[in-house]
Amino acid sequence: MKFQKNRIFWIAAILSLIVDHLTKFWVVQTLELTSPPQTIPLWPDVFHFTYVINTGAAFSLFSNGGVFWLRWLSLGVSLGLMALAWWGPRFIRWEQTGYGLILGGALGNGIDRFISGHVVDFLDFRLIQFPIFNLADVSINIGIICLLIAMFIHEHPRHPPSDPSSGNL
Repeated sequence: MKFQKNRIFWIAAILSLIVDHLTKFWVVQTLELTSPPQTIPLWPDVFHFTYVINTGAAFSLFSNGGVFWLRWLSLGVSLGLMALAWWGPRFIRWEQTGYGLILGGALGNGIDRFISGHVVDFLDFRLIQFPIFNLADVSINIGIICLLIAMFIHEHPRHPPSDPSSGNL
């Protein structure tokens, strides 16, 4: 079965997509979209949940409009990663995890852009004045870190044991 070849990829993608959408749903149901944004301090002046919408790219780049192409970019990246996992080689665990997390993040924000025209951001690190982001963004960044780790690991993908009756040992 094709899903067995890169099983960790599919698990990482599905889990990151579900967790991303559940947290965004929680934010939308719990906080009001106001100006200035409503915030819940978890650690005052360090980390808050702050409900904002982002019509632009990462870190609100290009949020002045004209980013309709972002939804298509998310779709293209998602389809490319799914095709790679389906028809490509069996990846090592770090690659499967990395590509899967990137897919989950791309799908999470891509679905939002297609349905709503924006993404919900809420993770607000105030200590370092970092732009507000969401778990899809976290998944993409952790996925990139996993791929960087994979570049330095000389691990070979595990193959299922051969069937002695087939003559392939």
